[in-house]
Amino acid sequence: MNADWEEHLRLIEGPEGLLEGIDPHPLNVVVARLCGVNAASAIAYDFDGDCGLYNLGTVPESRRQGIGTDVAALQLWNARDRGCTTASIQSTEIAEGVYFSVGFRDLGRYLEYVRATE
Repeated sequence: MNADWEEHLRLIEGPEGLLEGIDPHPLNVVVARLCGVNAASAIAYDFDGDCGLYNLGTVPESRRQGIGTDVAALQLWNARDRGCTTASIQSTEIAEGVYFSVGFRDLGRYLEYVRATE
């Protein structure tokens, strides 16, 4: 398994089992360092000329320093070099500023239903 993939999973601090069992090979993984420490990561998946940007995450102690924005921008530059002409995301409120700063615009909202925790 790709070392960047394992590091991506660690950096995004997702719940146990998140992305378990998927094949990471078609994904483009970026891991960024800040002051010599891995601090942020995102994955991209290309389909039919569109780059889907997913799981952008920055470790808490490195937030609000621009590294998440840099990772998003790098993924988009790389996607362009791979031949993508559009890009898509889904965002939480906390990440909207990052995505707006690299050129995304809000096309609408949807509701997400999740299982209630006990």
